[in-house]
Amino acid sequence: MRDYSNSEINQALYNNIDALLIVSSKQDSYKTIKISDSISKLIEKEGSYKALIETLMFHMNDGNTRITDDYQIFLPKMGEFPEKYSRKLHLTIDGIKHVVQMLVYSLNKEEGEYIILLFDLDKSEYERDSKMENKVKTIQETYLFSMYVDLNKDYVGSINVSEISNDDMHYEVKYSEWRMMIVNMIWPDDQGMFLKMTDPAYLKYHLKPSKTLSFDCQMKNLEGNYIWVKLIFGRTEIISEQDFRFVFMVQDIHEDSLKLFNELKKFENLASHDSLTGLFNRGRIETELSNAIDVLKKDNRNVSLMMFDIDYFKKINDTYGHAIGDEVLKEFVQRLCKGLEQYNIKTGRWGGEEFVCVCYDLEIQQLKDIAETIRNSISNNPFNVIGSMTCSVGLTCVTKEDSVKDAFVRLDAALYKAKANGRNTISIM
Repeated sequence: MRDYSNSEINQALYNNIDALLIVSSKQDSYKTIKISDSISKLIEKEGSYKALIETLMFHMNDGNTRITDDYQIFLPKMGEFPEKYSRKLHLTIDGIKHVVQMLVYSLNKEEGEYIILLFDLDKSEYERDSKMENKVKTIQETYLFSMYVDLNKDYVGSINVSEISNDDMHYEVKYSEWRMMIVNMIWPDDQGMFLKMTDPAYLKYHLKPSKTLSFDCQMKNLEGNYIWVKLIFGRTEIISEQDFRFVFMVQDIHEDSLKLFNELKKFENLASHDSLTGLFNRGRIETELSNAIDVLKKDNRNVSLMMFDIDYFKKINDTYGHAIGDEVLKEFVQRLCKGLEQYNIKTGRWGGEEFVCVCYDLEIQQLKDIAETIRNSISNNPFNVIGSMTCSVGLTCVTKEDSVKDAFVRLDAALYKAKANGRNTISIM
């Protein structure tokens, strides 16, 4: 091997560099000394240093998707480097994915001036990196964020955001600062719980060595959308009781949470709705009336009740069978709901062939007219199989002095009176 001069070595290095930049973090500026055609498609020849760092280090993994503005508060410290720094970047240039090696050397640490070298690696390097990423894909998809916390030193380090990079971020911050920065990414209703659970005094008191503490909340992801996550604190093994070091992780539980909420919604519907007609069941309509009385007392709005009862329904079951009887009930409910759809009225099946409506913002005469229209629709339009059928209706106004029981007793009396008056009529109590 022959001896090479410094100029030859320097020239060889220079020839293989795809970009050489001089930057100033204090002046928020950079300029390029050399830049290849491919890298020039990604960054300008000169410009804002903050924008440069965002382009190179603060975008979604393997893409150019811009991270939401809320996370931009983390950028300034990411542009501060020690004497030397190296990182492999995954960048997309003209739709093609590249692996770019970044090297940073300090020129003047006090002034925040650096040399940045960029080497666009060959395609095989990207393929090797992709294979490695696939091996840890499950972990990355589950844990969006992790970091190390030392409460005694008020220190946060080893931050990893899997959507940005497999590597730890070049970022260090005080835990007290991080906590107040990240709270703005939490759903407003969950921020109080976040501040309570992440308070150093709370963690020190509640979290024993080698134990974990977690809670679920909604948090903005890097694209600015709120997703369900599990925030997890795990205390490390200790040397002394005064050793308060933790690992903090953010786990993506969004899809599982949505599935759970959907299942809960199904059970909620089953618990509050009548399976045959789809209306509220008796327990749910009682709750609706209780809520309506509270509304009446608070806002002085009109609240009234209406009860429908199908006349001689037992005879229909005895004559045609219960299967036909069920079809009659469903057809009756369709007509009832059509007659009520333009009003603020909640309807439920009270039991058998009785149906109760909790009505808002209607005078009693208006309600009587509505009931009369529905009664006529029932009596004047034959039903499938059974032909003609009628119903009786009871009405009552709810007062501030009423309990749920008082209102239903009066409503029941009104319906009884309508039946006593020959059925197919309306009575008000």
